[in-house]
Amino acid sequence: MLELGTIIDDKYKILNKIGEGGMSIVYLAMNERANKQWAIKEVRKKGVENYEVIKQGQIVETNMLKQLNHPNLPSIIDVIDEEDTFLIVMDYIEGNPLSRRIEENGAQPYEEVIEWSKQLCDVLGYLHSRKPPIIYRDMKPSNVMLKPDGTVMLIDFGTAREFKEKSVEDTTCLGTQGYAAPEQFGGRGQTDARTDVYCLGATMYHLVTGHNPSEPPYEMYPIRHWNPLLSSGLEKIIIKCTQRNPDDRFESCGELYYALKHYKEAEDEYQKTQNRRWTLFVATVSLSVIFGIFAFLCNFGIHKATENNYGVYMEYANTAIEAIEKYEYYKKAIELDPANKEAYLSMIEAMRIDGIFTEEENKIIRSVMALGKGALSKNPDAYYEVAYQLGIMYYYYYEKNENKRDAENWLKIAGEAPVSDNMTQAMITRAKRLGEVAGYFDLLEITNKEGDAQASYSKYWQDITELTNEDIAKEDNNVTALVMYKFMAYQIATYAQRYKEAGITKTMMEDEITTIQRALDALVLKDSKYEEELKQTILGYLQLAKNSVENTFDEVNVPKENTQQVVE
Repeated sequence: MLELGTIIDDKYKILNKIGEGGMSIVYLAMNERANKQWAIKEVRKKGVENYEVIKQGQIVETNMLKQLNHPNLPSIIDVIDEEDTFLIVMDYIEGNPLSRRIEENGAQPYEEVIEWSKQLCDVLGYLHSRKPPIIYRDMKPSNVMLKPDGTVMLIDFGTAREFKEKSVEDTTCLGTQGYAAPEQFGGRGQTDARTDVYCLGATMYHLVTGHNPSEPPYEMYPIRHWNPLLSSGLEKIIIKCTQRNPDDRFESCGELYYALKHYKEAEDEYQKTQNRRWTLFVATVSLSVIFGIFAFLCNFGIHKATENNYGVYMEYANTAIEAIEKYEYYKKAIELDPANKEAYLSMIEAMRIDGIFTEEENKIIRSVMALGKGALSKNPDAYYEVAYQLGIMYYYYYEKNENKRDAENWLKIAGEAPVSDNMTQAMITRAKRLGEVAGYFDLLEITNKEGDAQASYSKYWQDITELTNEDIAKEDNNVTALVMYKFMAYQIATYAQRYKEAGITKTMMEDEITTIQRALDALVLKDSKYEEELKQTILGYLQLAKNSVENTFDEVNVPKENTQQVVE
């Protein structure tokens, strides 16, 4: 156990203990240099059986979290491996787990539970959209932190796994009994997105009833068994979430999100009103000999009304002055017809018109895609086009420029598209190239920390040099070519020492610098300020790259690590 006041890694001061589990303790720490608080999770070696196995599980968890970026997920900042302990430095989340809310206040107001669940649908939908999908598998109140502003954060990825498309069932049975879906306990198929739907349904059950499904009577009754005043619409949603057969549940968290947003429409009284209206309609029309014609006209009218409403929302959005108003109307259109690409593409265009894709806009896009991705993906031509435009926006316009993960994910989807009227060969090639570049930003650092840097850097050198060996401007356009040259120059300037250790020679690096220089000289720039700025940036990188190569291969004074780092 760490002593209060202890300084970890010369920068993290332990302030107090804020949590404790069977194998770990969580502390509140202060980075006094940055004047910022962090949480430090200590996995103790003493008194813990299978410490190395547990430690490896924690390493898997931290590596998984490092690759994720979502406002409802904590970020991993640092990992410190000491002789007797394994320390993980992460975001400090102010607030309390939902399990404490239940302990202190019992059942929670169902309106609040619905709002929390919609946020959890969004973050689970994000995890399921990764390549490969990540299945969380341990949703329960104690793993959801409630912040003072009402935002929830999903914590503890110890049981999460990547979905294996060809697996028949999970190799490990993990999860919390009572909340876990039947397929989590072996022999009943592989866990997938519907598993998390079940776990979220069980969590909602506990929150609105106050009855823990992992305690007697070990059964989830309809929620109004415990409280008749609860929403019948929410009851139906929870029942569908917790069906034993995955095929009987909601297909995705996007579908569940939509149901939660429209839970009132599933209320018994609402349904009775609708049924009464329908009965009256049928009785009236049945008196007429023109029933068939009238029914046809009614159906046609409903269809046209839907089309007209979609068009009305699009018109409102296109004429709205305030950006947030535009987004709201586009979202309404998507809710009405989630398989129609028009509103998605118009929203994306509106978001990048000022040249900056903000974090707030990112949150809106995430919620929209969680809502409509399931329906949109069933229309492949539309889905590929939306994925391409999202990838381009994340790559070029996102204000978090250091994060290319979302760009990589969407561009890889677009790169799988067949050639069509909406997805030209040039667009597909561009998506593949930019997707590869985006992927390298994180992969190089991750493999280095895993101790496989030499082999990896050798492979990466071969891969990334192939990207710049073609006439990119001719095959694609100037901007894509400049982005590729910038990335390659940045790699040499920053990682020359690591490439040398991987067997890349001085001549090979110098030849690559010359190749980029010649390509720049031959490139005919358009009258574009952006292209000229890119070119000047590359020229600066090339000079740094030349200096870095000279310093790295200096026989008199070989640096241990290339200190001439470049800020990307």
